[in-house]
Amino acid sequence: MFFFVKVLIAGIIISFASWLSGQYPKLSGFIIALPIASLIAIIFSYYEHQDVEKTVTFTKSILIAVPVSYLFFLPFFFAKPLGMNFWLIYLIGISLLIIGYFLHKYLINLF
Repeated sequence: MFFFVKVLIAGIIISFASWLSGQYPKLSGFIIALPIASLIAIIFSYYEHQDVEKTVTFTKSILIAVPVSYLFFLPFFFAKPLGMNFWLIYLIGISLLIIGYFLHKYLINLF
């Protein structure tokens, strides 16, 4: 049952931001950039597992992953000057995320 509550809460937040992006894309982008999902996931994780050490490791992983995940957005900055279409931009962003995953894996092992 708790799983479905978590799905519902996460779904509402994402759906709201997606809906809001049609009227206020800048505000919606700001809301998505907030660590709302992380705040909720950290609470859910601790509540579900009651393990401070795992929660701290989870949080460290998030801290490292956030800047690494920005790699996805890089092609969007170069799309207009290079005349790239959406699917090419998106594919390059996903490819950069894959590279970012291995960077994250390396960095998390350092800490």
